[in-house]
Amino acid sequence: MIEISTPAPAVLTEAPVVAELVRNGFVESVHHASVVVTGPDGSVERAWGDAQTPMFPRSSNKPMQALAMVRHGLDLPDDLLALVCASHSGEPFHLDGVRRILAGAGLDESALQNTPSHPLKESEQHRFIREGLPPSSIAQNCSGKHAGMLATCVVAGWDISTYRDPAHPLQVAIREAVEDVAAEPVTALAVDGCGAPVMAITLAGLARSFGSIAAAPVRAPDSEQARIATAIRNAPEFLGGTDRDVTALIAKTPGLVAKDGAEAVVAVGLADGRGVAVKVADGSGRARMVVLAAALRAIGIESEALAQLEHSPVLGHGQPVGALVATGF
Repeated sequence: MIEISTPAPAVLTEAPVVAELVRNGFVESVHHASVVVTGPDGSVERAWGDAQTPMFPRSSNKPMQALAMVRHGLDLPDDLLALVCASHSGEPFHLDGVRRILAGAGLDESALQNTPSHPLKESEQHRFIREGLPPSSIAQNCSGKHAGMLATCVVAGWDISTYRDPAHPLQVAIREAVEDVAAEPVTALAVDGCGAPVMAITLAGLARSFGSIAAAPVRAPDSEQARIATAIRNAPEFLGGTDRDVTALIAKTPGLVAKDGAEAVVAVGLADGRGVAVKVADGSGRARMVVLAAALRAIGIESEALAQLEHSPVLGHGQPVGALVATGF
């Protein structure tokens, strides 16, 4: 039996209904989520549900993790730095990029300690299986982050065999970076799906972090935060993949940075310093982008990508008979 040491946080238990699945005019299912918008100064401007209790951002933390790496000597071109921030699809150019990061540090994929898997992209999964290729660390969606962690350890002179240990200098530096841009303390640590530590902050802290990073190229163009924002904007296909919603959102919305995470988390930063973060309470990924699009429209953001994010038809006998739609915005 799993022991539960803390009660479910309000970011989950007080989350309102923000999406409805409608089939032939009948509401069949609902999704609860907490959503927050922070202003250019980091203050909470709007909130649906709770934004002040801890949650795990999961892979939405990756730009902050990459920030720590850059602060400690990681120096990569935009495409590879975006890959360090990525939950990539495992396309050939992603795997090639991971190998380039490792080779630059004098390493190869045997140094990776992230959990082996097949690629996220279905066609690549099928190719791996067809060719008899086993799950591998390099194909797993976090391999860019882990390659960046290893490369940072080499530059800084830190041990590469224990880089996932929360007490390792790299993870201590990551915690400092997360707390810096979130402007609040990390309140819990756990093991993420890839084996690296994941650090809990509030939904407001997550939105605040993205607003700070997105505004950095204007506020502090020579800063490490500006490097992260520029890399993500210049190489969004390395952050996600050629057919990923997060890639389309960044590519089609000038000045925006974004990162999705497991358990239905997604965060956005805007060039004016505003941030938006979403956590769907049931962890269902199908609602997160529909809800994010509604939140962006609610604060006046227009982008051709939003229609793509909102498109979530419900099928009956192979034909559209309804949709998953946002509500309450």
